[in-house]
Amino acid sequence: MRSRSREFGRLIRRRRRHILAIGFGVAVVVATFALVLPRVADYRDVWDVVRDLSWGWTGALIAVTVLNLVTYAPPWQAALPGLRFRQAFVLAQAASASSYVTPGGGAVGFALSYALLRRWGFPGRAVTLAVALTGIWNQFAVLGFPIVAVALLTLTGGHNALLQIVASIGLAVFVFAASAFAAGLSFPALTRWIGDLAARLATFGLRIIGRGPVPWTGESFVQFRNHAVGLLRRRWHVLTFATLVGHLTVFLVLLTCLRAFGVSVDEVSGIEAFAAWALVRLLGSVPITPGGIGIVELGLTAALVGFGGDNAEVVAAVLVYRFLTIVPTLLCGLLAAATWRRYGRDDEKRRSADPPMPQTGEEIS
Repeated sequence: MRSRSREFGRLIRRRRRHILAIGFGVAVVVATFALVLPRVADYRDVWDVVRDLSWGWTGALIAVTVLNLVTYAPPWQAALPGLRFRQAFVLAQAASASSYVTPGGGAVGFALSYALLRRWGFPGRAVTLAVALTGIWNQFAVLGFPIVAVALLTLTGGHNALLQIVASIGLAVFVFAASAFAAGLSFPALTRWIGDLAARLATFGLRIIGRGPVPWTGESFVQFRNHAVGLLRRRWHVLTFATLVGHLTVFLVLLTCLRAFGVSVDEVSGIEAFAAWALVRLLGSVPITPGGIGIVELGLTAALVGFGGDNAEVVAAVLVYRFLTIVPTLLCGLLAAATWRRYGRDDEKRRSADPPMPQTGEEIS
């Protein structure tokens, strides 16, 4: 009875925290769109800017949006040999769409990615590796862009105090994460020790709630490490390039929106726009609201206006940028959810597409 009572109490507390988190997120979104942005620029003025958009710029916005959607797939293809483009596209759109509509954000997207790939028949170990590597490479990119932005601003004589602070934090986290990742791949003994420690801690946590030990050990981590090293030796450059292109096409959508709605180079240069985008992309990765809705719009608007952009033009560009990077993905995600069964795995193509991974227990130095 006591254990049931404690479990019920924990469930109530989790639900309470979940409700509070949702309430806070809704408050942020409402405050951004109903209170803050209208003070920056009257929505009637913003609509006047949008209404004056030429057909040429409309075509350019459609083109960069399609390009952005297409670049979602290649990182998954690089991380999972044998995954076809159509499968990767459906997978990426469904996972990204789920991160925009659920409070769990990226975690829900990863879980959905794993479930889809397993349903298509890909081996669990290969799927786990692909999900892990795409997630790690994406985080490295998000952490690294503010560092690059500060360097570019400094070279051109620019300055942004908040960006420098965020970039310094990002640099510290990036160096630590990259060092830990490299050390884990380089030293099997360290990988085994970390795995054993993680297994003990996880088992201890499960015992508290009356559940059994975890089924994995440090040796499982070593096997995972072996497969990761084998894949990265062949495909690290493809994965890195595909990840960078995927992120930079998102920035290209923003830059095109700025120019389309009249924010000139003299007002906000390409480097300044990149700095604002890199800063807000990192801040927006904090799971306060799904997809950073409200946070990204507010941060981008403040940064771009601070660099010298016209208020109404900047708000128009930011809102259209967010529309073009969210709504098409949501629509594609809904279509993917309805058609994912059609994209089952072709075993022969997958086996012939790439050399086999190292077998379990094979040592890679």
